[in-house]
Amino acid sequence: MTNKILMVIAPDQYRDEELQAPRSVFEDQGWPVETVSTQTGEAKGMLGATETITLTLNDVQSNIYDAVVVVGGMGSPEHLWDNAILHQILQKHQQAGKVVASICLSGAVLAKAGLVQGKKVTVWPDDSAIQVLKDAGADYTAEPLTVDGNLVSANGPEAAQAFGQAVVTQVKTLIPA
Repeated sequence: MTNKILMVIAPDQYRDEELQAPRSVFEDQGWPVETVSTQTGEAKGMLGATETITLTLNDVQSNIYDAVVVVGGMGSPEHLWDNAILHQILQKHQQAGKVVASICLSGAVLAKAGLVQGKKVTVWPDDSAIQVLKDAGADYTAEPLTVDGNLVSANGPEAAQAFGQAVVTQVKTLIPA
């Protein structure tokens, strides 16, 4: 069985390497990766990369993915933090015991989806993002990479490669072949 990964980005100001590095790791495993956003068209990264988006969160059939990876960047608070559809997708994956992952500012998405109570989680060292985690009952680690069961979180672009590898490890550990 081939594992399938869903990556979620903001339509504007996503962090380029937080999409590219983990996606490379997943593709090196031979795993198909689908990238979605809140709208179709050309998504723009903070460093100038672009991504053509053909599916939105509304189009996601969540039961077909083994992991959902929420990419960070400056666009995350505006476009992803409070997105109810994304929260539902993450909740369904959490309930199914599948891997739920976030990097950078998108750690707050997991908190706002109600997935971090009593869990170790990291996020970009931004006061408001850290407060969102703490308010949701998370144990904020301030580490570059944190794994707690099926939750994988990383604090930013420097951890993107290791983050991708940790998602792979957790998928292989938690999802029966």
